[in-house]
Parts: sequence; C-alpha cells; structure tokens
Amino acid sequence: MAANSLPCQRDKVLTLESMNPCVKRVEYAVRGPIVTRAVQLEKELQQGVKKPFSEVIRVNVGDAQAMGQKPITFFRQVSALCMYPDLLKDPNFPEDAKEKARRLLAACGGDSIGAYSASPGIDLIRQDVARFIERRDGGIPCNPENIFLSTGATSAIVTILKLLVSGEGRSRTGVLIPIPQYPLYSAALAELNAVQVNYYLDEEKSWALDVGELRRALRQAQEHCRPKVLCIINPGNPTGQVQSRKCIEDVIHFAWEEHLFLMADEVYQNNVYAEDSQFHSFKKVLFEMGPKYSDNVELASFHSISKGFVGECGFRGGYMELVNMDPAVQQQLIKLISVSMYPPVTGQVMLDVVVNQPQPGDPSYQLFSQEKQAILSTLAKKAHLTEQTFNNTPGMHCNPVQGAMYAFPRMQLPPQAVQEAKAQGQAPDMFFCLRLLEETGICVVPGSGFGQKEGTFHFRMTILPPMEKLEVVLQKVSQFHAKFTQEYSQPQNHDEAIRTSEKAGQ
Repeated sequence: MAANSLPCQRDKVLTLESMNPCVKRVEYAVRGPIVTRAVQLEKELQQGVKKPFSEVIRVNVGDAQAMGQKPITFFRQVSALCMYPDLLKDPNFPEDAKEKARRLLAACGGDSIGAYSASPGIDLIRQDVARFIERRDGGIPCNPENIFLSTGATSAIVTILKLLVSGEGRSRTGVLIPIPQYPLYSAALAELNAVQVNYYLDEEKSWALDVGELRRALRQAQEHCRPKVLCIINPGNPTGQVQSRKCIEDVIHFAWEEHLFLMADEVYQNNVYAEDSQFHSFKKVLFEMGPKYSDNVELASFHSISKGFVGECGFRGGYMELVNMDPAVQQQLIKLISVSMYPPVTGQVMLDVVVNQPQPGDPSYQLFSQEKQAILSTLAKKAHLTEQTFNNTPGMHCNPVQGAMYAFPRMQLPPQAVQEAKAQGQAPDMFFCLRLLEETGICVVPGSGFGQKEGTFHFRMTILPPMEKLEVVLQKVSQFHAKFTQEYSQPQNHDEAIRTSEKAGQ
C-alpha cells in the first residue's frame, strides 16, 4: 500500500437494511424515548443547567427500591449469608436466617452459590416453590417437575412464546393480549413474528375483561391467522384491576371451548388493595372447576420477586408453573432453557426466601411481619390517594387502583393540542407526557405505549414513591394538566403553534 493512500473502508455487514426486520418492529414504551429524555435531563441538572425543577422524578416503572422502599431485612440477611458464608459465624444474624442459608448452600454445588445450577433451577428451590403454590391454592397438588425457575417472569414468558409461535401466512400463531397491555407482550410478539390479537378491557367497568370481547377478537383474527394463545395479566398492568373469580371461570371456559393455551401473568398477586377484591390464581380456579377443565386446559402461570411487597427487581428471580403441557414439548422446553444455562443463582436464592418466609415462632417472624404489613398498607393508601386526586382533577378520570402498582388515568386533551401533536408526528399523549417532563421533571409513560381505544388518551405512572413525594407528583401532574388544557384552548396563530410544538419536541 502506498504511504499516502487511505485504507478502503468496506460496507458494514450489519446495517439497518440487512438486520432482522422483526427487531426493528420491537417497541418498549416503559423504557422508550420518554426515559431517554429523562436521563438527558438528569445529566443536564448535574451539569448545572437551569430547569423549572430541581430533580427528575421517574414514575415510569415499577421499581420499588429505586423509589425508596427498603428491602425486607430477612430476605437480605439470608442472601448475604449465602453470598459470604463466613457471616454464619456472626452472632448478629438470627438463627433462622442462618438455618435457611445453610440449607440453600447445601443444595449448591460445592456448597457455593458461585457454582452452576441445573437449567430448570436448583431442585430444592423448585420443591419449595411447589410447596408455596400448594399452600397458596389450598392444597391443590403441585409437581416440582413442572416448576421452572427464571430470570424474573420476563424470560419465562418469552420462552413459552417461543415454543408456541409457528406457521406462516394465515397459519401464523395469533396471541390474544389485553389492551391496555404491558409492552413486553407486544415487543416479544414483534420479535418472534407472531400475530398480535388485541382484546380490549372495558374502561367504563373498571377495566373488566369481557368474554364477548374475547370472542369478537378471536373471530376477527381467524380470518388472517391461527389464534392459539390467550394472555391474561391479573392483577392488571397498567390498569390495576383484579379479576373476579367468576371472570376467571369464564376465561377458562372460553380457553377450553376455543382450544387455547392460557398464559397467566400473576406477578402482582400480593398487590391487592381494594376491600372487595381478592386474588384467585388461575391454577386454583382451573382445578376447582373439575376434571373437564383441569385435565385438558394447558396453562403456564408466572410469578416474580420484583413486585408484591418484595420489590427485589435487581435480583431477577421468578418462576413459571406448567399445567397439562405435552411431556414431549416439556422436554423441548428443557432443551431450550439449557441453551441459556440457568437463571442467576443469587436470584434463585432470593426467590426461595420469598416463597419460604418466616413463620410464627421463628426469631425473624415479628420484624418480617411488621415490614411486610407496613409496605402493603402504605401501598393501599397510595392507591386510594392517586385515584382520588386524579378524579378530583377536571378533565381526568382514574378507575380504582384495585391492585398492582400503577394508575392509568384517562385525560381529556384539547383538539388544538391533538392537532399540534399530530403535526409533529407524535401521539397526543406522548406530546403531553414530553411537555410534562420538560416543565415539571416528572417522567410518566404515554398510554399509546400500552394500547388504548382510538380517541382516548392515558398515561401510566407507578404509585411507589414515598407518600410525601407522591403527593407532590400528583399535585404537579394535576396542575400541569390544567395549565396545558388552558394553553391549548386559547386562540393561536399558525406560527405560534409551530414554535410551541417545536420547543416541546426538543
């Protein structure tokens, strides 16, 4: 090569044009452009840039400990003992925590959580999960061989969808998901090139699920795909509703009638606040409906340590239970999860103490019980406060937050704001949420990221911040909505409208 010649740069092998087109269709609003802008604003504040607010408050995601919730003492004690067994000699740790840690370490290779585990998870922990499910469901048997530990509920949900998705053209797998939905589902279906089949929850009836709507969605989808999966989120995310037992029975009957595989996302089962609401697991109801259903309906249910009163999102622990899966397919599942080895052992350990909690008479029981009750009772107060505040705000409506940890209020937006948003290529609720972030520092997620009926506008926010901060957030959102409504209800000439919307989109 001549001394003065430049190296020839070849075209990239991987480009936007050559990459997997399914990945380009993936969207995940919970960590989308709103959050990207929130991170930028945080950096600008750190650099001394003047803003109309002193901090960015992220209420976009259900991350309890990021919002200030303290970890449960006993859970962290056992985890610490497993991580550093020399602490077993420390007299400051209660004996029941040490006993659990010794038991878990003995189940690990070399008595160390640094060792590999079996791909479905450590056998002892799968047995403990099975016993937890049996207690929860009033003694209905649970086989540990049908328990698969996972990296949070997310990885288990995606893995089951991988097994279910097949076909091309009109034979492509259709998956019924609720609208509004948690965008994991739409993102996973886009990546897997499955057909997303929307069924709408009834906002006028506190986001109730109606089997007539399921049937409508199914029949319409049968014209262009093969629907074979029905996803349920109970308690609901982002909508916070808790399904009645009658509703669950109706759904199970529908799945049996239409020969659908049921996926029950039950990660918020400990988050039930409304006095007239109660969590019923799909597994329990299925078996109580009798052999006609319990011997035939295929069910995968999911749980996680990230939610409930636990809030250990960073440990990434969870499980799924399978009911009536074809044994040959279950062997294929074991092969599939073996490719990714196994979920982190630290998450498995944390899952074990969550499903195997201190009992009355144990040294740690009193403190554990106090901490658990304090978290859940405070969440119930926050749920009520959030609903009440938004319903007292003109132009906003919020259904009761019966469970989970989010509110999904509906808001009226002036026609002028809607037109301006569309002129800027944005969904109207995205336009509102970006303006809210820029002017108040509050980060919420637009309802369009979860799906909503045409012509309605929502946003999702978590109820997790400390009470004093939540009160501030709710007040600021309420005040901003009033200001925004007034601003876009005033006459504006075209040039002013363009300048305002360009500023909002910066």
